[in-house]
Amino acid sequence: MNIKLLELEKDKARLIIQGEGHTFMNTLTDEILKDPDVDVARYVIEFQFSDPELLVTTNGKKDPLDVIRDACTRISGHCDELLSNMKNQ
Repeated sequence: MNIKLLELEKDKARLIIQGEGHTFMNTLTDEILKDPDVDVARYVIEFQFSDPELLVTTNGKKDPLDVIRDACTRISGHCDELLSNMKNQ
């Protein structure tokens, strides 16, 4: 997964996540929005085959890139838990 950072401020990050579609981006933005320090988490796919642009803004208490990393870690943990439960069946 290639990521291109377009803009980074103390409370705002805008980046392109190459090769991803609505499935991953919906999951990611939903997970980011669970953080109480996040004001906005949204993505735009301008054209059908274009890469999504993610925008995350916070209230300034957390770095937006840390918020994105934490959300990805939680998503990965959910997947690991699902795989573990499937092995135990």
